[in-house]
Amino acid sequence: MRIGVDLGGTKIEAIGLADDGTIRARKRVAAPRGDYRRSVEAIRDLVLALEAETGRRGSVGIGIPGTLSPATGLVKNANSVWLIGHALDKDLAEALGRPVRLANDANCFALSEAMDGAGAGHGVVFGVILGTGCGGGIVINGQALTGPNAIAGEWGHNPLPWPNPDELPGPACYCGLRGCIETWISGSGLEADFTRATGLQLAAEDIAARAATGDSEAEAALRRLESRLARALAAVLNLLDPDVIVLGGGLSNLERLYRNIPQLWETWAFSDAINTPLKRNMHGDSSGVRGAAWLWAIGEWQP
Repeated sequence: MRIGVDLGGTKIEAIGLADDGTIRARKRVAAPRGDYRRSVEAIRDLVLALEAETGRRGSVGIGIPGTLSPATGLVKNANSVWLIGHALDKDLAEALGRPVRLANDANCFALSEAMDGAGAGHGVVFGVILGTGCGGGIVINGQALTGPNAIAGEWGHNPLPWPNPDELPGPACYCGLRGCIETWISGSGLEADFTRATGLQLAAEDIAARAATGDSEAEAALRRLESRLARALAAVLNLLDPDVIVLGGGLSNLERLYRNIPQLWETWAFSDAINTPLKRNMHGDSSGVRGAAWLWAIGEWQP
């Protein structure tokens, strides 16, 4: 059995995955925000509970909202800031009495969709999470690409390509720079853009609902989002030329994206035609935790 754990900012979810990809067991607890030691203990307890329920011991993969620094072996770039500076993989290995594998949550999303989701059967998959923030992951022939600096796929912290004059210098990003893609095309980016344009504060889903009823200001906000997302993905097409792009996160539920973005990105992509499909994820909120389980291949770990 392969066990996957998705360590989020508000919840920790764990699943036991059979060799054929079916979920044998699933458990979820609230994340102990701000407490590193209790986070390690919560993951340990979830894994042990899954094993007790299924009667099987498993490999353990963990998806985290950050990554391990190759330079220090410690967590970096995590928006769950209490993880930063800790050797999470070693601490979990000690707590569980076995090796564990950690990966960025966007990499886990992309791996899940590449293995048996919307990207199955494609050699190069670019997975995008459009949620509160914005993440990207690259999977090549069933292997998540990490890179020597553990930042492969961190597309959300490039600047918005081909900016319009009114998009400069761009909103401030938590990374310390301005105008990062994440500040424009995430759910929070859409909300902030709508507020700047109208003075109103609405959740992303409410903006989409208003647009569906013909509200002109909400429609304009979604058109700006689509233009920015198309430019950002055109840059990915020019650099990576993936076989498929899969969207996840809350904004991936906007069906209009799959109609409009492929019509828009041809303006900026360096090709006479773009054959790359843009797909909605297949596994929904379970993609991240499933991808964490897929960090171990069949036969790589023995109980």
